Amino acid sequence: MAGRELDLADLGQRLTGAGIEEIRPLTGGASGLTYAATMTTADRRPVVIKVAPPGVAPVLNRDVLRQARLLRVLGPTPVPVPEVLWEDAGHPPEVPPLFVMSYVGGVSFEPLFDPDDGASDAHVAVVARRMASAARVLAALHALEPDALGLAGEPRVGMDEEIDRWARLLQTVDPALAPGWDDVASALRASVPPSPVDAIVHGDFRLGNLLAVGADIEAVVDWEIWSIGDPRVDLGWFLVNADPATYRRSTRYAGALPSARELDDLYADALGRHVPDVGWFEALACFKSTATWALIVKHNRRRTVPDPAHEEMAGTLPHLLERARTLLG
Repeated sequence: MAGRELDLADLGQRLTGAGIEEIRPLTGGASGLTYAATMTTADRRPVVIKVAPPGVAPVLNRDVLRQARLLRVLGPTPVPVPEVLWEDAGHPPEVPPLFVMSYVGGVSFEPLFDPDDGASDAHVAVVARRMASAARVLAALHALEPDALGLAGEPRVGMDEEIDRWARLLQTVDPALAPGWDDVASALRASVPPSPVDAIVHGDFRLGNLLAVGADIEAVVDWEIWSIGDPRVDLGWFLVNADPATYRRSTRYAGALPSARELDDLYADALGRHVPDVGWFEALACFKSTATWALIVKHNRRRTVPDPAHEEMAGTLPHLLERARTLLG
């Protein structure tokens, strides 16, 4: 069921009591509505507002208050996240839930995917250090004990469920987009590694979902699909997105960043233990990327004016599946 448009005047009225004004759309984020605003305090503090889509139930990735809860839990930990300042449950689905969080300065940049815009040697070196910093932040997240943080009631997402999530998406697209995906799904199901202790899983941990200043990570953002589960789901996704062989795009950063294996070692050093069977989770990440991009391509082809960059990804999907097969082998 599709949601409806959010009325900015109604949103402004709801936030008057919180001392928030000058609300304006903020680009970024895919599972909610995100706005920039200003607090009516003496320092005119900038804030960000996350709102669930109106007209639909605020569940799964639309459950913004669940995201706010996690940010509150992570606030005192070594994992950098925005501070939750205010929240309102609303009256869903007509009046959607929302929360207000601190604005964190910094840039989000996916070096092996986004255009490099003629980056200088100095900037490439900074991004290389940033990638190493991200590996350490991921280890800090996975070192946390969910139960000790009050997350014992959260359901665990197992690997069969994780595979099924992406297989369901692939069932909705043209089979020619991702030939043989069902064979990859079967191979993943037949070789699931033993699972270690549960951890908080971001679900989309990569540089594009981190705010950075120079080489330092200022905040991890976009927690729409966080879960409790196997931390290697995050690690495999991070490593695949840090590997030039994944999307094979022409960029100055290819070969100048830490390799996937170097990042894996940095993560293990920061975590304090070796993590086995990472290749299986990299294969899962390639399968997940195939599913998400296949869905994007499907929707793009329905647009009046399709985005050529999205259509270009259609040719990459068979390669992603082949990478998954190689990793599983």
